[in-house]
Amino acid sequence: MSRISVLVVEDSPVVRDLITYILGSDPEIAVIGAAASGEDAITAAARLRPDVITMDINLPGINGYEATRRIMETSPTRVIIVSSSYDPQDVAKSLRVVEAGALSILPPPLGMGHPQFRARAAELIRIVKLMSEIKVVRRWPKTEAPVRAAPRIEGPRPAKRIEVVAMGASTGGPVVLKRILTNLGPDFSVPVLLVQHMSPGFVPGLAEWLRQTTAFPVQVAQRRQEILAGQAYLAPDGAHMAVDRWGRIELSEAAPLNGLRPAIAPLFRSVAQFYGPRAVGVLLTGMGDDGVAEMALMKEKGAITIAQDQESSVVHGIPGQAIKLGAAMYVLDPEQIAALLKTLVTPDRKAQITRGQ
Repeated sequence: MSRISVLVVEDSPVVRDLITYILGSDPEIAVIGAAASGEDAITAAARLRPDVITMDINLPGINGYEATRRIMETSPTRVIIVSSSYDPQDVAKSLRVVEAGALSILPPPLGMGHPQFRARAAELIRIVKLMSEIKVVRRWPKTEAPVRAAPRIEGPRPAKRIEVVAMGASTGGPVVLKRILTNLGPDFSVPVLLVQHMSPGFVPGLAEWLRQTTAFPVQVAQRRQEILAGQAYLAPDGAHMAVDRWGRIELSEAAPLNGLRPAIAPLFRSVAQFYGPRAVGVLLTGMGDDGVAEMALMKEKGAITIAQDQESSVVHGIPGQAIKLGAAMYVLDPEQIAALLKTLVTPDRKAQITRGQ
């Protein structure tokens, strides 16, 4: 079995050598190069084509954010931010890292004399191995992003007026949600219910980041809150989100489903029960199969169901399972998903969408 090749990007020689030592101590990992600046990192990524890059944020010249963005545009690679700038409470910085194209962010390893050295070193090795299995998705420069043909609806429109859109996402979801909400625009005329698998404490920051970057009204959902047209509601930390027959948010501290709370499944199940053909269900990038069976139920009840395509997904686990099960009526990229949603909720629009296979 070939070893995982890693490029270490760090301007501090001491930290760079320590990361190299830690990763090199594992027989499944090979450090094939090092860089001390953002410019050198971009060049080395193109030349060496590593499986994984560990990237510092504070670099001379081009910083780690910009270096990551350029690498993802020119030599797509799995990037893990390993930086002293890491702060688990700084959600905005963490999401900026994700937006640039990095898969994870970690603090730097501690010195060998520190009592937590072994734990930090083991975590770095674990994350490098885990992220090496993630499919790389190229980030296109805004001026070069491929233009997608306007999707077209095949066959008759839904028999009922669409009244709610429910979306579920996991790994890679925040950036995809941003793309979809940006393309929906502020005039989108139905409520959007969102479940995003995230680490505890990140949901309020995600809602704020989505508001700022998309101009779409996004808020953390509250118990018994009435869902309103043109608003997006994000499931809060530690609670499953559902909707009742009167269009109000229900939150539950019931046991996690497959280790997840919030999980996508309760939301999709409630939408299938109370909205049926007046709903759209969307499953986006992520690991596992949360919400897949419930999307099939939504389809059975007459809802329109959409799965993100493999090419644009960081991890195609959830949407891939939905496609395999036959639960997804359409298989589309984020921009096409937004276009279809706008078509479905705008009665006088005549565009037609081609169903995914």
